[in-house]
Amino acid sequence: MTENPLAAAVARSRGFVVQSPAPREVWRRLMLLDHEALPYQSPAWLDALCALGKHKDASRAYRFDSGHQYILPMVSRSGLPDRLSVAESMPYAWGRGGVISSAPPRIEHLRAIFEDLASLPYLRVAVRPNPRHAHLWSAAAPPSVTVVPGLAHVLDLKGGFEEVWSKRFKKTTRTRVRKAERTSIVVERDTTGRLVPVFHQLLRSSFNRWADKQHEPRLLANLRGGRRDPMAKFSSIARHFGEACHVWIAWVDGRPAAAAFVLQYGNVNDARGAIDRQALGTSGANDLIQKLSIEEACRSGCRYYHFGETGASASLAHYKQRFGATPHPHAEYFLEKLPITAADARLRRAAKWMIGFKDT
Repeated sequence: MTENPLAAAVARSRGFVVQSPAPREVWRRLMLLDHEALPYQSPAWLDALCALGKHKDASRAYRFDSGHQYILPMVSRSGLPDRLSVAESMPYAWGRGGVISSAPPRIEHLRAIFEDLASLPYLRVAVRPNPRHAHLWSAAAPPSVTVVPGLAHVLDLKGGFEEVWSKRFKKTTRTRVRKAERTSIVVERDTTGRLVPVFHQLLRSSFNRWADKQHEPRLLANLRGGRRDPMAKFSSIARHFGEACHVWIAWVDGRPAAAAFVLQYGNVNDARGAIDRQALGTSGANDLIQKLSIEEACRSGCRYYHFGETGASASLAHYKQRFGATPHPHAEYFLEKLPITAADARLRRAAKWMIGFKDT
């Protein structure tokens, strides 16, 4: 995106300068400096998304007069003029955006970033920040922004695995893990992309189970799931992340029963999980690979293990809390020239009502 000279002059008058796309050397440096930075906020994540051909880099780098620097990972739609496109940090089903920074974010800086985003020509700009920064973004948000509340779960790894295991895992979870460890479950962890097809097979097999649980037609669930999570998506992520992409598979009696797709830098994004309910049975294979992934994160010096969005699902919240993750209420922010978010929400509510959809 070419910067508007007038917008750039206005930004300078407000005490900061902007570059877009963000310079990669600055971006990589801030990824190392910011102890809250997520894999979802990395250049590799944005490149994995853009490699699929539907998005282009619209990231923004901010330098304030105080010397404070920020990177906002962001993409816009390819093949459309900006005035007819949307910009997202990051798109739905592509994790978290928001800023990484050279020092802890300041509310006045986030407020200025909101103002900058509002001046862009896009029909809509969406920001889905790190849930641990929710209080800062909430304080900075202008009255005109559309706010959509959410709920995520994060596990604090402070103290190392022994403390996480003994003080944060629930007793019932430790029991399940010990039981699984005594069986013949075989666990593989791969960083080459070799196990991505196995993971995706398990993920696709989950679509029908989720459909039945949510009272959603299976055809619709498979269409939505295939569009949201195609095989090409995970192959691209594995290719761009290399050894930072960990695919865990647990085999029960020779069949893949549970899988986790995990990204690990200084912090962890547990990007996707999947099970085959029939193969899993009562083996506890899913608990075992979750434990192993958390243990590896601790031993690699990671600070936080982000389990991702939970939404209104009580069963998903219960699962994450069994491993010691705590709820983090947060919000997504939409700066709009047309009421796209409200219209989309009404359509979704109507569709869910028609099919009797249930959040479980």
